[in-house]
Amino acid sequence: MSIFEYNGSALIAMVGKNCFAIASDRRLGVQLQTIATDFQRIYKVHDRLFLGLSGLATDAQTLYQRLVFRHKLYQLREERDMKPETFANLVSAILYEKRFGPYFCQPVIAGLGDEDKPFICTMDSIGAKELAKDFVVAGTASESLYGACESMFKEGMEPEELFETVSQALLSSVDRDCLSGWGGHVYVV
Repeated sequence: MSIFEYNGSALIAMVGKNCFAIASDRRLGVQLQTIATDFQRIYKVHDRLFLGLSGLATDAQTLYQRLVFRHKLYQLREERDMKPETFANLVSAILYEKRFGPYFCQPVIAGLGDEDKPFICTMDSIGAKELAKDFVVAGTASESLYGACESMFKEGMEPEELFETVSQALLSSVDRDCLSGWGGHVYVV
């Protein structure tokens, strides 16, 4: 079993018409044993930017604390919030710094940029970005998430339809993965 699968996870971000949704499961486990059913994987960076971290739970929490610290320094210096593209570059740089002893995390970044243009991307554990125009997935349920998202995604969904699509894709996918589940959290911005 890979160290990325040790705690189990399912993360998804999908774009709509001037909006995005990011969702995750709630299970925290140690291999096949469930430890908690209310674990937080999605973090709010600011009102228009969210970060999801799948992978090893302890590394995810440590990485999140470092990112909050760097974002607060940016806010003090620039007197504004980071744009999603800038935040993605920051996450990539922090991950690449630790490439020889990496954080065992796979981040998913979702935000609204200028003129409410949605931005989503995911990365591997050393910061190689994968940008997408439709959806990105991460975690142990990623294979079933890809299938569900490809079959359910439509261009230009309104927020209500996007919420329903992401919710159904997440729930149908975690049913096929024993390392993730116990419902989910969905944020639509």
